[in-house]
Amino acid sequence: MKIIDAHAHIFPQKIADRAVQSIGAFYDIPMDDGGTADILLEEMRAANVSQSLVCSVATKPEQVTAINTFLAEQAKLHPEFIPFAAMHPLMADPEAEFERILEGGFYGIKLHPDFQEFDIDDPRADAIYRLAEGKLPILFHTGDHRYTWSRPYRLARVMERFPELVCIGAHFGGWSCWQEAYDTYRGGRLYMDTSSSLMFLKPEEALRFFEKFGVSHFFFGTDFPMWRHTDELKRFHALGLDAQTEGMLLSGNFERVVIRKEN
Repeated sequence: MKIIDAHAHIFPQKIADRAVQSIGAFYDIPMDDGGTADILLEEMRAANVSQSLVCSVATKPEQVTAINTFLAEQAKLHPEFIPFAAMHPLMADPEAEFERILEGGFYGIKLHPDFQEFDIDDPRADAIYRLAEGKLPILFHTGDHRYTWSRPYRLARVMERFPELVCIGAHFGGWSCWQEAYDTYRGGRLYMDTSSSLMFLKPEEALRFFEKFGVSHFFFGTDFPMWRHTDELKRFHALGLDAQTEGMLLSGNFERVVIRKEN
């Protein structure tokens, strides 16, 4: 069965250790894996994962161009990678960078409001949403009980304002705010990934999400380097889904929505 990891992060060798330790400190989670492309490829091979969405977050506007150049280079070197571009609400010329990422073969955009310190529904981000609407999906980090930047109700507001924008709410749409996510979203062009959630949710809670929003709206993801692929796949298979449904979540949905490959 083909497996695509719909949520992974990679960093240049010279900053990878520092970046991983910073992420671990932010979430108070011990992290022993480096976040380089080589280590991701090793983890993928060990778990029989064919492809991975790769991204990195621009915490400052001036980081956007360099990050996207790095991701484009890695995608050319490794066809297993599906690059999602960095953007920042305060960047000077989002139109120019958006054209560059379209020409560069990116499949979507990644935003992390908690790291970038902006509200998902902040009007300053509307330029990015207008550019992406109807063209590229946006993968949002969503949810954190400690902050309000990425809470589900804010993403719901964005979807109301931009009804043609394809949104991917990471972590079942609301890390550590799963009940709010379940109660708030109304479907539409919203998709969710399973990353950084299956170790916290009971199987019946995850299945409840699938039942409400439909299994066609979910992608399997790991949030590498936070979690190992082999461990995440064990948690995923423990949900007891039938083979057809597993195939949809492990690759079919992602190919249809993001890669736009007809099944």
